[in-house]
Amino acid sequence: MLSASSMSEGVLADSELRAAVRDGWITAPQAIEDGQFQPASLDLRLGPEAYQLRASFLPFQETVQSRLGDRRLAESDLVIDQLVLTGSGATLQRGSVYLVPLLESLDLPPHVRGRSNPKSTTGRLDVFTRVITDATPRFDEIRAGYRGALFLEVSPQSFPVRVQAGTSLNQLRLLSGHASLSDAALEALYRETPLLYDDDERPIPAERVVFNDGLCMGVDLSGKLTNGIIGYRAQPNPPAIDLSRVDAYDPAEFWEPIKRPARDAYILEANRFYILVSKERIRVPPEFAAEMVVYDAGAGEIRTHYAGFFDPGFGWGDGSILGTKVVMEVRAREVPFMVYDGQTSFKVWFERLRSRPDRVYGSGLGSSYQRQTLTLSKHFKRG
Repeated sequence: MLSASSMSEGVLADSELRAAVRDGWITAPQAIEDGQFQPASLDLRLGPEAYQLRASFLPFQETVQSRLGDRRLAESDLVIDQLVLTGSGATLQRGSVYLVPLLESLDLPPHVRGRSNPKSTTGRLDVFTRVITDATPRFDEIRAGYRGALFLEVSPQSFPVRVQAGTSLNQLRLLSGHASLSDAALEALYRETPLLYDDDERPIPAERVVFNDGLCMGVDLSGKLTNGIIGYRAQPNPPAIDLSRVDAYDPAEFWEPIKRPARDAYILEANRFYILVSKERIRVPPEFAAEMVVYDAGAGEIRTHYAGFFDPGFGWGDGSILGTKVVMEVRAREVPFMVYDGQTSFKVWFERLRSRPDRVYGSGLGSSYQRQTLTLSKHFKRG
């Protein structure tokens, strides 16, 4: 049994997440499956119904139910339509906002809080997801001691997507105390164990690395490892994608390859979705979890990621992998924006784990992206 009052600081690893389920911190009407447990997170599952909304919302100081009205969710003034996700599921349309009650609910101890993020595959399909809890002023953050239901806001942006009850679009981390590394601690770790490598699998010296409330990383426009292709841009009028189908779709129906520009810069069109890749390769040691976060809102009007969690062992494996590229999910905001090869585009927080995971990323977990370069989601055929 986990004792919350005596917990050391850090992110809960897989064995502790299993204990949290046994102790009733995480519950569901259907048994939580082994495949939901990741090295430092738990995949959350869609429930049997979804509700198309007129607008996104936060409950602030109220419950989700009370914000939607005292009647059934389907009868709320904010709800446009109710969809059934059991059986073959339903198609969620581009540009619409949906609210899906998740199967999992929480009963956290006073010293344990949570944080959620879209799964990598969700982000690469430009499906915007955010967890909502009762009486919260923020998305994706679950306060310490929270007891109640979990709801997922889902908004496909580039592709219609077909989903079924039980599909996992996002994941949950549980934390106790202060888990993140300061820049000084991160630099000390880096000097002991390099965390960034170049394309020739050589460690990047700490003197060339920027530490700014995290580890700064840039964008690669060289096309060096991808036959001159630097990224992909979503097609404007694509077919729907069934998220239950893997290695099933022709990328050409959904994506336009972008060839290496004549100079080391590329202009992102406003409000178009791109898949780009990082300049550096990153390694996450098994004793740490990491998260991709916004670099600086003042450094450019672009969003560089949707999915942000890196599992312990990403780019590390059994210790023989010398870093893995980071795939960036990029959208320019209101105006076209020029990016330059190597330009800092995001940063990565590192957080201590409370214990080493039983299994790290890439060790038989169905890890789709351990050796990725410029890689689309697993739903597309790979050449």
